[in-house]
Amino acid sequence: MTRFVTKLAAATAAAALVSVPGLASAQTTQAVDEKTGPVSFANVASVRIGNLGSLITETQRSPLTPGQSKLSPDRTVVPRDPGEQNTFGDKWAINLGRFGAQSPFPPGIASRDHNVLAALQQTTVPTAVAESNYALLDNGRGGAKPADNTVLVLEGAKSSVDCSSPSKATSSTSVGKIWVRDQSGALKPSGASGVDVKGLKLGPPSLIKNESIDKEETTSDLTVSRVTAFDQLIRQDGWRSGDVTAVAGWKVDIVTHVRDDAGKDLREARTTLVLGGVSCSIPKNFVAKPAGGTGPGAAPEQPAVPGTVPAGGIPPQAADSTRTVVGLGLLGGGIVIGAAAMLLLRRRKPVPVREK
Repeated sequence: MTRFVTKLAAATAAAALVSVPGLASAQTTQAVDEKTGPVSFANVASVRIGNLGSLITETQRSPLTPGQSKLSPDRTVVPRDPGEQNTFGDKWAINLGRFGAQSPFPPGIASRDHNVLAALQQTTVPTAVAESNYALLDNGRGGAKPADNTVLVLEGAKSSVDCSSPSKATSSTSVGKIWVRDQSGALKPSGASGVDVKGLKLGPPSLIKNESIDKEETTSDLTVSRVTAFDQLIRQDGWRSGDVTAVAGWKVDIVTHVRDDAGKDLREARTTLVLGGVSCSIPKNFVAKPAGGTGPGAAPEQPAVPGTVPAGGIPPQAADSTRTVVGLGLLGGGIVIGAAAMLLLRRRKPVPVREK
């Protein structure tokens, strides 16, 4: 899907403009240019299945006037519905921090909501942040509890960007602990700067019909690293860069060697995850407005909510500068590209994984 405007999003945005007190004050603030002006984006989790398809969850876009767009806390897992599962596969799942009675995380990690937002500050500086705990589950393991199927955890992951000026565009990607299930079957801390593991007991995200896979013989090579370039983000076309762009996030590359009970290679499955992908962009001649100012006071040249890529927000109020509209600023709700393509994975010879 490449069309981002839906009737529901348009109606929601229109209702917000009419019913939210104080939003009319945005009309006294000069809007930034939708196509070339300062902008930020934030995405909680996206997946690329080889070269055949991608699943991109809701992406937040900063408003055109000061305010912010925040991901709804209702997004707690990937995949969320059958459409997303058709792309991602029926074996893997990503928990985004919040869980019920049964935790997919190691003991001591509490349930929490993520914090994923894209903002335009009063100075028109674009910023974005994504904070969460992430757990990658392989339900093909057949564990009795969710935690028995967890193979990777990013505890206390945070990525953020701030584009204050062309000479001061900053990014940060951090994590408290990275947990990986080792060859003995135990989920153990593996550092906080990145991971490169060979022979992980992790099957493919989905199976091919009549495939005689052996779970013990099938292994994966997993690498966790920081996002360092805009092209490493998994994104829709509406997620754009600028003359100056800062990016952050965690990239997980997985190469699964699917084997039968004799150890014969059947195929290779390549999957890439981007967790907490964020970016901000500004023109080369960008100059931030003075702190506390609201611009020249003229009516905006463009509406506060873009028409081509919905984005919404409430301008910061004097009494509460953190008010937001949750879920309006989306490039798409669980956008699916090439949904059924991954079921047609072709058999290929394994490609050796280079040791770091």
